[in-house]
Amino acid sequence: MKNIASRENSDFRLLLRAQEGKRAAGERSSTPLPVALEGPHLCSSWLETQGQPELVFVDETRIDQLEVACILAQVQTSRIRLCTPALMKAASQVVQDQGIIFLVRAPVPQLPPLIEENCLWLDRVQDPGNLGTMLRTAAAAGIKRVYASVGCVAAWSPKVLRSAQGAHFALEIHEGQDLGALRERLRVPMLATALEGSESLYEADLPRHAAWVFGNEGRGVSQALLGAADLKVRIPQSSAVESLNVAIAAGICLFEQRRRFSSAGIQ
Repeated sequence: MKNIASRENSDFRLLLRAQEGKRAAGERSSTPLPVALEGPHLCSSWLETQGQPELVFVDETRIDQLEVACILAQVQTSRIRLCTPALMKAASQVVQDQGIIFLVRAPVPQLPPLIEENCLWLDRVQDPGNLGTMLRTAAAAGIKRVYASVGCVAAWSPKVLRSAQGAHFALEIHEGQDLGALRERLRVPMLATALEGSESLYEADLPRHAAWVFGNEGRGVSQALLGAADLKVRIPQSSAVESLNVAIAAGICLFEQRRRFSSAGIQ
């Protein structure tokens, strides 16, 4: 273990840059982004699914708290940095800091040669809360892979991580994708949500496996992807509002498909 008492400490500066979504000075753009995981829940999820973090920053006054102590017991001591409460508060991005932060690297999964299972395609979704909720919903619906286009908010940013509540570790998230080009790998139908030229979700002949496309909060799914879709669906609703929130729409669609095929053991 090492003690840190200054914001100018090189390790602590790495943490601050990660909280801002930045790499260390001189680090190659091909290197996976550093990610700060704050709180016992996210840190435990990382240990269970990914292994050791690069560094652990912990409030020196909380090392005997049960949740924190259990995590520290699983981490190599050379990776642990004991910080003053003031430093942990400075690094935290929540109102009440949780006493422990992992510094890790965002996983970069390899694209499959063919896409043959249920998956979520995100077209320029920009709100962190929406993206995090969609990741959590996808994981709950049994989806394993998510493809996020160029223009989407960073999936491993702090606000998305907090919103997803650990769903990242149940998914393979492919960021920065050209969804139009990815269409060539698709071996299941592409389904897109649209208000015009679409069928009711509850009357449409949904396939057991599909690539579900959800679009930008203001503009929806791009015209190019709508033109490439095998089926366009809409969710019947009251005329009191123009449209549903994209994360809510995704939840309704994914779980309608799951409901229909649950007796058949849909994954």
